[in-house]
Amino acid sequence: MSENNQFLDALAQMKEVKEGDIVDVNVLSVEDGQINVGVQGAGVEGVITRRDFTNDRSVNLRDEVKLGDTFKVYVVRRAGGDKENGDFFFSVTRVKEREAYDKLQKDFEEGKTIEGKVTSSVRGGLLVDVGTRGFLPASLISNRFVSDLKPYIGKTIKVKITEIDPAKNRLILSHKELIEEEREQAFENVASQLVVGDVVEGRVSRLTDFGSFVDIGGVDGLVHISEISYKHVDKPSDVLKVGQDVKVKVIGIDNDRHRISLSIKQTEPSPFEQATSSLNEGDVIEGEVKSLTNFGAFVEVADGIQGLVHVSEIAYKHVDKPSDVLKVGQDVKVKVLNIDPSKRRISLSIKQVDPENASSSNDRPRARRSSNNNAFARKYMNNDDNGFSLGDMIGDQLKNS
Repeated sequence: MSENNQFLDALAQMKEVKEGDIVDVNVLSVEDGQINVGVQGAGVEGVITRRDFTNDRSVNLRDEVKLGDTFKVYVVRRAGGDKENGDFFFSVTRVKEREAYDKLQKDFEEGKTIEGKVTSSVRGGLLVDVGTRGFLPASLISNRFVSDLKPYIGKTIKVKITEIDPAKNRLILSHKELIEEEREQAFENVASQLVVGDVVEGRVSRLTDFGSFVDIGGVDGLVHISEISYKHVDKPSDVLKVGQDVKVKVIGIDNDRHRISLSIKQTEPSPFEQATSSLNEGDVIEGEVKSLTNFGAFVEVADGIQGLVHVSEIAYKHVDKPSDVLKVGQDVKVKVLNIDPSKRRISLSIKQVDPENASSSNDRPRARRSSNNNAFARKYMNNDDNGFSLGDMIGDQLKNS
């Protein structure tokens, strides 16, 4: 066979290289930022840039490949326009992406959790290598707002696929979804062991303007700002610190919304309970009239604690209006009639402080009536007890006329 025929046969056996093909190449040389390769059986050479070899921008290509290494590449495009057999740009990452997308599609359909390494941060989120490059939006990193993305770079995290489109090379990931699933499971485990009224130990995990989140067994419960202390609290951070151990009372469990409401102040005696701890029904104490209403008077019996003297308990005689008898600021003695801790109410009486007033109040009218009757009898009854002197009565009436 002539040399010319051998050359033609060799040309016929050579592979044609087209954009979009996947071909085998040999490493010819390695330079800074690129790898020079030749396509096996095609007599075509080309270049693989760093970005088309790996998603890790910090990789030293000389440490990754050696002269003569063989691997598959994706034909991206020609390097020299339409020049036949011109150099091509090849990509290793595109091959991995195709292989990865086939597997990721199955993972997505089955709802599986996958692992990936965060390679870098970009505007709006993180780039994660899961066999191919995926995008993890900042809003899907956590169930809480994440302002600093840098601590995630280089870490391996678990994610779920929320959107996949191989044709558009689009892969959206979520770490938040896993956190929510874990949180729901943890909530069910913890909530099943709690009932409203339980007092448990917890640790402050996060502070906000509206309250404090406290970790109780792996689940965060909310202590609203109004439930931190009996005293007024401007900011939770004025009273609590992250990491602080606290005792909390369970005041609400919302299974539908997976929320637990807690209270710190209800684990301690209230000001009412503290103020009334030494008071008993029947005690006589001193207080100051703080306000008057149509139905009674409010008397302060301890610092900030007031009891009600109903209008019927002000005096034994009839009282139309409390203001007819009492004045704001007046010091009075009161008797404790009833203490209701559940409603934080104290019933008081002024009139029962001095029971003798009751008998004297009731006796005086009767005494006056008795005196009048005696005078009437002395005037109109005969001494010989013969009875009424009717003539005297008529005579006196005529005189008066």
